[in-house]
Amino acid sequence: MDIFVKTITETMENKYLLYGKLTAKPGQQKELVDILMQASQLVSTAKGCQLYAVSYDKEDEASVYVTETWNSI
Repeated sequence: MDIFVKTITETMENKYLLYGKLTAKPGQQKELVDILMQASQLVSTAKGCQLYAVSYDKEDEASVYVTETWNSI
């Protein structure tokens, strides 16, 4: 699994963790990853964002994962 991390978190105490799995249309995993990485530039600057990570599994051509940690909701 390849993982791209936009921002590094300090500790997990009093943090909110969001983890999501998205399913790309056949042959469009890279495009979905690219869109999410572009979005990371905006999301990672939002107040409270500590981590915004996009990852995918080379063995599963449809799955894309997003992990976020926030110090507020």
